[in-house]
Amino acid sequence: MELVGSSYSGDTKNGRMDGNGEYTFPTETKYVGEMKDGMFHGKGILHFPNGSRYEATWENGMAKQGSFTFADGLQYQEKDWDYCDGHDRRFHSERRNGLRPTGESQMADLHPAPSIPDDCYDCGDGFYDPSTRVVTSYAGRFLRNADDSEHEWIVRICRKARDDADPGRSAVAGAEDEDSSELK
Repeated sequence: MELVGSSYSGDTKNGRMDGNGEYTFPTETKYVGEMKDGMFHGKGILHFPNGSRYEATWENGMAKQGSFTFADGLQYQEKDWDYCDGHDRRFHSERRNGLRPTGESQMADLHPAPSIPDDCYDCGDGFYDPSTRVVTSYAGRFLRNADDSEHEWIVRICRKARDDADPGRSAVAGAEDEDSSELK
């Protein structure tokens, strides 16, 4: 069964999704689980292209209770969330595996950090190209178009491809050095 760029394989009743099945969105996000009367209903998991997942109990298409797990295995906790809260800025992999030895900075959750394409940023789940405002996965698959808010955040915060003028420094680090030299 194909539905406007989406697809479904599984049980049907009266031409509608009903029973167990797999529904794939045009974004390659997949729902695997129970359906009723054409809607997610019962236990099911949304699998996102970046490897994260949302496991929930659904009722008439709405998630009633669920849990989100990031691609690296970190499970989101609504209460007592202590990851990247300002007090502990380590990556999840550093919390899981320990810190790198002195002199070996970890610039991204993946180590070694992926090589960023020219003029792009590493935004955590892939690369962002500010000229097209598109985020692609590290494997090169389309993930999303960035809105103005995400664009501004990525350009302000995320790691950028190294500056060609000085391959040893990032463009962001170079800009920070210039700003601090004006203060001297």
